Amino acid sequence: MPVISRIEEVRSEVAELAQATPTARELMQGVCQLLHERMLKYNWVGFYMLEPGVKPPMLGLGAFKGAMTPHTRIPLNQGICGAAASSGKTIVVDDVSKDPRYLACSLETKSEIVVPVFVKGEVAGELDIDSHFPAAFGTEDEKLVQYCAEVVGKKLEKSH
Repeated sequence: MPVISRIEEVRSEVAELAQATPTARELMQGVCQLLHERMLKYNWVGFYMLEPGVKPPMLGLGAFKGAMTPHTRIPLNQGICGAAASSGKTIVVDDVSKDPRYLACSLETKSEIVVPVFVKGEVAGELDIDSHFPAAFGTEDEKLVQYCAEVVGKKLEKSH
């Protein structure tokens, strides 16, 4: 199956999931499960959410699928996750060994994408995906992951 049609299928499954799940938490768990199972190069999929009222601001590990990570809390000034949350921009790293911001979770991780999740125009968290393959995230992957983050952001807005 071509990657594009798989991405389109997964995108529509995410849309269905968003309709079917009552809470943002269940949606995040479902998105992690779906991306991890259906996208072959997505070896670790997880959400980090800003912890409310914590100073300095901290990202806390939420729903995820994949190996356990030592990074359950990440300050906003650390790592690719911190950089994406601080800047509010998607970050794609084709080779994590060449990015000094990378916080090593697994020796197998070769590339990473981090997409901020916005609630009412503010960064509320992010969707982080690691791959054991270099340069695993092309333009279509980026669009898919941004779509997933957007759907979760909308569900979070409804619950606030």
